[in-house]
Amino acid sequence: MSIAEKIGEDLKEAQKQRDQTRLSTLRMLKSELKYKEIEKGKPLTEEEEIGVLSSSAKKRMDSIIQFRKGNRSDLVTKEESELKVVQNYLPEQLSESDLRQIIDQAVSEVGALGKSDLGKVMKVLMPKVKGRADGKLVNQLVTSRLEQAGAS
Repeated sequence: MSIAEKIGEDLKEAQKQRDQTRLSTLRMLKSELKYKEIEKGKPLTEEEEIGVLSSSAKKRMDSIIQFRKGNRSDLVTKEESELKVVQNYLPEQLSESDLRQIIDQAVSEVGALGKSDLGKVMKVLMPKVKGRADGKLVNQLVTSRLEQAGAS
């Protein structure tokens, strides 16, 4: 069962349970997936579906940060509950230690020697962690790792 099909099934369940937050979030996800499918002109692969969901989760995280800065705890709570719904459909997130191991493997694979090799490492690394780790965090960890490699 694809992610879109699972969302469709869960949408029906949320309607029966009258869970408004979950219902509105699932409708939004279904809509985003459908727009992407129309834009592409053919059914989405699981990887593309994960990309859409990751983008949606990232928007929620960014909104949470902005609402916290604006002291809007009511909106923070709403965005956090929506984020939890979105995260249910994403692959399990990598722990920082697992992520560091994958980064070390990618650095070795590419033979990276310093920060100038950031692009090469990211090119190899991102397909391995897509949807399972935040891109900003990955970039920070890779940059830090390459700075260490360049210093030694």
